[in-house]
Amino acid sequence: MEKLIKELNSQLSIMNKANDSKYNLSDEVLDSLYSVYPFNKFEYIISHLIGTDTITLQQYLNIRNSYLERNKYLYVFEITAPRTFGETWAQRHLNEVVPELQRPSTFYDSSYSGQYDFWYNGIRIEVKASRAVRRKSGDSLIIKALSSDSKYGFDMNFQQIKPACCDVFVWIAVWRDVIRYWVLSSDDIKNNRYYSSGQHRGNVGEGQLWIKDTNIDEFNEYEVGVRDILKKIVQKSGR
Repeated sequence: MEKLIKELNSQLSIMNKANDSKYNLSDEVLDSLYSVYPFNKFEYIISHLIGTDTITLQQYLNIRNSYLERNKYLYVFEITAPRTFGETWAQRHLNEVVPELQRPSTFYDSSYSGQYDFWYNGIRIEVKASRAVRRKSGDSLIIKALSSDSKYGFDMNFQQIKPACCDVFVWIAVWRDVIRYWVLSSDDIKNNRYYSSGQHRGNVGEGQLWIKDTNIDEFNEYEVGVRDILKKIVQKSGR
């Protein structure tokens, strides 16, 4: 978003000089502009830029395509319900990129009662997901969403972690432009210095772990490419 705003502001400056302030597109005017989806200040700016021949249609398409490429996963930040994101989206996404994973049932595990998300050749797998958002911001998720090269600090909280209930964890982290994956064993979690047990009072064996811009590099050994997730799951299970 920052790059788009910078690019549009640059074009607005050109337009204002060429039209001798005939159009008032100041920050004050744009901020007070009444917007109803899909008509907003960006549509308002772009229509003026094209209408005044400040940019061509092809230039607009280039701007649009570049924005879409930088924000290919922005739609994930539009999911506002935590359970829908953490369970429905994350589990479906992982199963799409690793179709070998099976939905667990008592057919595979007679003791299964919802403790984990996937099963693969005797390996119990739990999926956790989080999104990189700007720290200390009261805006909506989609406004706080960060790109992978952002300089802003971010928090990603992996919650309700129960190491005793599975063999392997797959973590999915989403930025505007990339998705990253980590695969950790239950022991990796329990022994990690950032793992905090006792997330909720009385919930024995449940905790959480925060990944931030200040400690994310310490998890590099667990990160895998999408094509190596299954291989790493098997390796981390010790099977």
